[in-house]
Amino acid sequence: MITNVSLTSIWVKDIDESLAFYTDVLGFDVGDNIHVAEDFHWCTVTHPKQPELHLHLTTPSRPLSDDLIAAINRALDEGGMPGIGLNVDDCQSTYEELQAKGVEFLQAPAERPYGIEALMRDNSGNWIVLVEPREYTPETIQAGLGSSLEWCSPTYQRSGC
Repeated sequence: MITNVSLTSIWVKDIDESLAFYTDVLGFDVGDNIHVAEDFHWCTVTHPKQPELHLHLTTPSRPLSDDLIAAINRALDEGGMPGIGLNVDDCQSTYEELQAKGVEFLQAPAERPYGIEALMRDNSGNWIVLVEPREYTPETIQAGLGSSLEWCSPTYQRSGC
């Protein structure tokens, strides 16, 4: 029986640089950091409050096809890869702290039907959503959204929100 999610992968441009970003900037802990072979580096990070979930930082490489490797690298270069969502206690203060560390934000903290949200990029171009969650129901979400995408940032609107 499946008991939980233990690992998810995040495509990055450089494993060592991303390891530094996720640990030094975002406050994650090093999980595994093993150079298995000259061309294989297994690296994970974990959050101190959720150590059972490992984020696998990996570069696009074999056994992926050359076409897929190229497509992932293009998407990283364009800064449009979906990454992860992170809950925060205070979105505004987290935004200010990370902005002071040089993190690129696509969207400042903004009210949403489900909480306060900011959108940033990691050092490889992956989107990271910061959410200060609040209680919601399907009805409050629908009431907050209406029938338009006005609540979405321009970045989200381009992707269909």
